[in-house]
Formats: sequence, structure tokens, C-alpha cells
Amino acid sequence: MDEPRDTRERRLAMRSMRRGIKEMDLILQDFATRRLAAMSDAELALYDRLLSENDHDIYAWIAGTQPVPETYAALVAEIAQGARGVTRPR
Repeated sequence: MDEPRDTRERRLAMRSMRRGIKEMDLILQDFATRRLAAMSDAELALYDRLLSENDHDIYAWIAGTQPVPETYAALVAEIAQGARGVTRPR
């Protein structure tokens, strides 16, 4: 997809806050607000792929209740750092 960077960031921000479950809205919207602008094109592409995964799977990976696919391990670890209090008590 040949999409201008600013358009891509806005699209990913919107996809981050319009999820299937409220917890994912909170977690991913916070992550997108903090990180999208600073991410490389490759990181944005990986995040875009992550957003295509099932919300329940992503939530389980972030909460640490299911193993994370290696492809997403570092990204999910970074997202999980900001998810404390949403996925488990602080």
C-alpha cells in the first residue's frame, strides 16, 4: 500500500481506538498516542499487521496468558508495559 505517512498514522490511530473489546480500545489507543509518531516505517507496518489479529488473542498476549508469536514479541512487550492496570493490577 502506497500511503502517505500522516495518513497511515491517522488510520492506525483510528484502528487502535475502534476495537472489538473495550480493554483493547484503552490499551491500543494509549500506545498509539504515545508511540505512532516516533515509529519507523517498518515498525508501523508490523503494528498494522498486529491490528489485523483477533482482539482476544492480542489481549491474551499482552496479559501474558498466551504465548506471543515471535514476530510480535518485542512490540507486544512494549505495548504491555503501558497496559498495567488494564490487564492486571499495577
